[in-house]
Amino acid sequence: MSFLLRPFFAWLCAISVLCAPAVAFQSPLSEESVRDAYFLGQRRDESMARFLDKYTKHLPPPKTGPHIASVTVLTPFAMLVQQSTRHTMGYSAQQAQLDHRREGESVKVVVEIYFTESYGAFLTEPTGSRSGSPVGITQRSASFWRDFRVHVFDKDGAFIPLGSSGEPNFICSYEGGCTLTGATLRFEFPAEPFSDWATIEVDPPTGDPVVLDFDLTSLR
Repeated sequence: MSFLLRPFFAWLCAISVLCAPAVAFQSPLSEESVRDAYFLGQRRDESMARFLDKYTKHLPPPKTGPHIASVTVLTPFAMLVQQSTRHTMGYSAQQAQLDHRREGESVKVVVEIYFTESYGAFLTEPTGSRSGSPVGITQRSASFWRDFRVHVFDKDGAFIPLGSSGEPNFICSYEGGCTLTGATLRFEFPAEPFSDWATIEVDPPTGDPVVLDFDLTSLR
């Protein structure tokens, strides 16, 4: 193939991915699906962002308790799209195929947590052990996210994660100093148990739990 035609060919393949009928969740991915994910990730434009946003459910703030702002379920296909975006020059569809063969397929769940007025970055507590001691203000621990419980399951039972992690989120000013704003929780599961749908339950230390159903037949 002529070198000058390669950009046009990549563009045409990416367009065909976006215009093709949606394919339900699958694992293991076919070679065609791996190639489709590669070309979609190489776009790095609004259409790709809209495609990936379908894997996230956004939630309004609660009346009380922390704000479970969003829950994302990334299928093997969506993860390959993200991986493709991180590679630029010199990364081909053939290399994407080889990389995929070396790695096992998994599903990732990401939970974003924000503070609210009723569950904020600061806590009030007595400054002394005696009754009537003045009340002081202390910053919430950056590991507060460890008090949240996340369960992923379907009709056949709970899924056991391969691994999990969490990290606090901060906003920092140019003048110096950072303020704790929330946290991000990440879980990785083997892809094999997932089929038509999955339920994600996030149980915060205070406030009502959040329960979301993801229809995997509508996600590639």
